[in-house]
Amino acid sequence: MANKSVFASMKGSYNGKADALNLAGGKAYTYDDRHKLAQLAVTGSIGDTYYQDAGLELDNVLKAAEAVSDDFLAKTAVHARRSGKMKDLPALLLAVLASRNSALLTQAFPHVVTNGKMLRTFVQIMRSGQTGRKSLGTRPKALVRGWLNTATDYQLLQAAIGNDPSLADVIKMVHPKPRDAAREAMFAWLIGKPCEVSRLPEAVQAYLAFKEDPAGRDLPDVPFQMLTHLPLTRENWTQLALNGSWNMVRMNLNTFLRHGVFDGKWFRKAPAVQKVAAILRDPERVRKANAFPYQLLTTYQSLSPKMPQEIRDALHDAMELSVANVPSFKGEVVVCPDVSGSMSSPVTGFRQGATTATRCVDVAALVSAAVLRKNSGALVLPFEVTVRNVKLEGRDTILTNARKLAEQWGGGTDCAAPLIWLNLRKKAPDLVILVSDNQSWAGFQRGASTDLMREWEDLKRRNPDARLVCLDIAPYGTSQAVTRPDILRIGGFSDAVFDQIADFAEGSTSSGQWVGEIEAIELT
Repeated sequence: MANKSVFASMKGSYNGKADALNLAGGKAYTYDDRHKLAQLAVTGSIGDTYYQDAGLELDNVLKAAEAVSDDFLAKTAVHARRSGKMKDLPALLLAVLASRNSALLTQAFPHVVTNGKMLRTFVQIMRSGQTGRKSLGTRPKALVRGWLNTATDYQLLQAAIGNDPSLADVIKMVHPKPRDAAREAMFAWLIGKPCEVSRLPEAVQAYLAFKEDPAGRDLPDVPFQMLTHLPLTRENWTQLALNGSWNMVRMNLNTFLRHGVFDGKWFRKAPAVQKVAAILRDPERVRKANAFPYQLLTTYQSLSPKMPQEIRDALHDAMELSVANVPSFKGEVVVCPDVSGSMSSPVTGFRQGATTATRCVDVAALVSAAVLRKNSGALVLPFEVTVRNVKLEGRDTILTNARKLAEQWGGGTDCAAPLIWLNLRKKAPDLVILVSDNQSWAGFQRGASTDLMREWEDLKRRNPDARLVCLDIAPYGTSQAVTRPDILRIGGFSDAVFDQIADFAEGSTSSGQWVGEIEAIELT
């Protein structure tokens, strides 16, 4: 008789054999080509992470891009920018596309290059040689020239902030033909050549006059960064704080604090601190700013200890507004944030001079706290090699609960740990959301499949309708689960993630819906 331990009829037959080792040395599953590119595009920033350096990440992205069709490559670049709100990866994919399909490049370009910073990033990557060329080429040059001539004056001023390359470098590189005399003067001024000042935009003329003699003049309507090196008064700084865009105010709270904005009153009205707090918690302004939850978390983490409490409270309110579309899921919900040691990696990687304070563990905690806020009966199981015992209150703010969870950081990684915990207690939830970097290496590591898949099979025996969502937030390219009808593998963290999870939990979309949404993008 055949060996029953080898030829068992059903048990584990749907687990799928692990076909890879992850970067931590544990068993894992690879993604198919399209899924892998999508996952890398919405989680990567080409920076050093816990398990790989920027060079290895870049190689993986380029290999994944090479393996997919031109059409899917273009649509992934658009998705990563539009839904994932990524910066470097969409520009990188666009640069790869430039060497493969100029027609699709033309269609994808305006959806990816949405501001001057993205334009400069695209040019930088094109000239680096990493995508096969060190020059822009005819079509990319035409697209860059087109952007320079159709951008508003204010967009050009914003684009002029930053180097490597500077906007002046880009203009000299592509030689745009000015659309009119005003744009000709603007281009000349931007690259430091003599120009007819009277033809410059009014805002630029006001800026030049303010630089020469700021006394008694109103602040010119130019980007914030163009003014910070000037000898501004406290009243000037207060005016900047009260008139700035929502994102500018959020990003410069510590700067305003240092320059005394929160010490006095503005025009003898309410204290500036109250006005700035009102800006931060304004629902309409939060919506228009397209606030990204982890950006708010980064802002909160970076606040000076001397920041007024009302500003801190306003950021709590803004966070609640930024995840207002988190749905209430039907049935019993379990959220499992990975708090292991590798999750200490900055969510955008280590980048010299620009490393974010927000770690992968912070994002995992933020996702969990947001789900708990809208699903008060949800069970949160933070894990490393075992499940940590943390008491959370659903009525606490998202930032408060996220901080409690992130404080659990440390230890090895066993992605099966929360499922083992559930199975030992004979629990049968309807939806399990696992948020991790997927670098599981601890546990038993026996058999053909991963420990997570074996434990999931045990749970499914108690609840055949249970669904598992594996939210991958690091650009490592492997998973602890396979894609199948009851398992959704998805990458990144944006508002779109919650909608995708909700649709999957209700059975209205398939496990391949994430890639399907990318394929459904229409390029015009």
